[in-house]
Amino acid sequence: MRSTTSRRAVLGATGLLGTAALTGCGIPAAYVPQERRSVPDRSERDKTLTFSNWTQYIDVDKAGHRPTLDEFTKRTGIEVTYTEDINDNDEFFGKISPVLAQGGDPGRDLMVISDWMAGRYVNLGWVQTMDRDRMPNVAKYLDPQLRNPAFDPGRKSSVPWQSGITGIAYNRKALGREIKSTADLWAPDLKGRVTLFSGMDEALGLLMLSQGADITKFTADDAHRAMDLVQKMVDRKQIRRFTGNDYTSDLASGAAIACQAYSGDAIQLKADNPDIEFVVPEEGAELWAESLMIPNKAEHKQNAEQLIDYYYQPEVAAKLAAFVQYICPVPAAREVLAQSDDQDTAALAEEPLIFPTDEIRAKLHTMRDVKADERPGFHQIWGKVAGV
Repeated sequence: MRSTTSRRAVLGATGLLGTAALTGCGIPAAYVPQERRSVPDRSERDKTLTFSNWTQYIDVDKAGHRPTLDEFTKRTGIEVTYTEDINDNDEFFGKISPVLAQGGDPGRDLMVISDWMAGRYVNLGWVQTMDRDRMPNVAKYLDPQLRNPAFDPGRKSSVPWQSGITGIAYNRKALGREIKSTADLWAPDLKGRVTLFSGMDEALGLLMLSQGADITKFTADDAHRAMDLVQKMVDRKQIRRFTGNDYTSDLASGAAIACQAYSGDAIQLKADNPDIEFVVPEEGAELWAESLMIPNKAEHKQNAEQLIDYYYQPEVAAKLAAFVQYICPVPAAREVLAQSDDQDTAALAEEPLIFPTDEIRAKLHTMRDVKADERPGFHQIWGKVAGV
């Protein structure tokens, strides 16, 4: 079992490197039109590709090998240079944006980007349109709930690698009752024992949903109302602190009783402490994904598309899901896991935080990305509220 590291929480608290910030970094904010995004594909003669991903986000065996990648190479002859060089969305954006803005070779054929940041790449025209004719498994098996995000309608430039839910985790024994709604976090007996995410993009969706907003098309007023609510809770000292990935240690130690949390962490938290519960609030929770994208000027686009489609075979998706234990974007993998001879592996088919039930799915919503012209104003307010 891997030790859980939340990609959503490691991505940094500020999120300031949007389109509007590029000029301030000495990088011209340049949209790249479709005709300037590609180079002659070397896939047929170069059986290789370079894949950038987050740490602990692929299956690894006891010998340190990556079984699903090894099997891909065995089947196709394509050697994969796999690098875990994404530790933070903003940091990676800052590293790769000078090259992409200037139309250069990014040195990689595939990368995994969180959805809110993926929207910036799409809007800037820094990623290529994928050839769906080469990806029949994606067309057949991609989770319908992830097919049409606001930042990339029809998934023309992105394919989910893994997915997850932003909801609430709490210690039921310590609290002595259930939490059913985000509004329950503001109860008097939780004063000073609640944590929220410090990253605006990570925190706002759940908070806006709690006030009845449609986060697929939220307005500036919706965002401001949510931030006003949080400011009131800060003034009331309801919130212990704003956190990154360290929210798990607060919950484990008892310093916090309830917190914003990611479903991918909840399985491990509950394994360590059976009193920890994860809840999708009655009014809804945010569904997010981290997506595979092919950057401009990638020299092995067809090889990258072949790898993406390979991971959408249910038997391959099942192996990945069993290791990383986030929401699997291939629902058909559930049946594969259910048929496993290993009892623990088979039990994962019934884990709703890997394969959500219809009841949970009905409460999940995907937040639209924050637009470049909205971001500076929102961040100015959020920075004061959250102290980041």
